[in-house]
Amino acid sequence: MIVPKFVIRELQTLADSSDGLKRGKGRRGLDLLHEIQIENPERVFVDDTDYPELEGVDAKLVKLAQQKQWIIVTNDFNLNKVAEIQGIDVLNINDLANAVKQMVVPGENINVFLLREGKEAGQAIAYFEDGTMIVVDNGRRFIGSSVMAEVTSVLQTSAGRMVFAKVANR
Repeated sequence: MIVPKFVIRELQTLADSSDGLKRGKGRRGLDLLHEIQIENPERVFVDDTDYPELEGVDAKLVKLAQQKQWIIVTNDFNLNKVAEIQGIDVLNINDLANAVKQMVVPGENINVFLLREGKEAGQAIAYFEDGTMIVVDNGRRFIGSSVMAEVTSVLQTSAGRMVFAKVANR
């Protein structure tokens, strides 16, 4: 993994921000980069290339990727689109995460542990290991236990995927 020094500087700027949200994101980014570097020191490199004539990290990343024919790995929707328009290969982390999520289809039976009440009467909530929420109709009375549930539909939202199910015939 190659990380441009200007990206590290941007994370530092964010981490020093007076805005709490930006500061948290900057610190988290620096912490993650540090963890990756500790776990894989021989696979993380810092690139000193910079483009002082360009403003903004996104513009610099796009130019660097073009010049060195690198792939950009990001979860930034706008950077993803700008890079793709300019012919740069992009690996979107959100797309990768969605690709490895457990796939279920309507009619499939799944074993779930019901954790809490849902919003509607009779509903209970469970989760897959990847964090996908499962809303189980008629599951409220089984909260605190595992049940077999039949998937009724799967909804993809901007926040992720939700699975709707009903308690399977017992």
